[in-house]
Amino acid sequence: MLAMLVSSCHSSKKVTEKQSKNNEYVNSSGDNGYLGFELNKNDNKKLYEEVSKWIGTPYRYGGNTRKGTDCSGMVMEIYKIVYNKKLERNSASIMEKNCKEISKKKLKEGDLVFFATGRNKNRISHVGLYLKDNKFVHSSSSRGVIISSLDENYYIRNYVCSGRVE
Repeated sequence: MLAMLVSSCHSSKKVTEKQSKNNEYVNSSGDNGYLGFELNKNDNKKLYEEVSKWIGTPYRYGGNTRKGTDCSGMVMEIYKIVYNKKLERNSASIMEKNCKEISKKKLKEGDLVFFATGRNKNRISHVGLYLKDNKFVHSSSSRGVIISSLDENYYIRNYVCSGRVE
């Protein structure tokens, strides 16, 4: 139990800026998702459709559904649906067993970003899925599934590494 608490997703960042409704993306089921940036023909439509379905999902420790999810549960489910790949169930294990470390400068759509948001700043405890334009989707313990920027001070301070799923 203690190991699960230490390795669980935790992101306590308080976001004061609301997601922009100007960059609305309508997925194939007709649901609206607010992604906060423009999509173009080169973007992975299936990825953005799936991400838009998860926006606003409440945080639930150990969850992996759109009724409630933690960060690794959401990443694991999106990867299964979009890329047909099975990932480990917690952030640190995903990086250790499923990814090859890459430079932050080489991030591409679908790569993963890892953070140490707990007391141990050397231990990965949070994961997000990189989208584009320095934005990533993740499940925040205080806000649920949201899109954030890697340029925000909180994520700059807590960033550990990036990984590409092998």
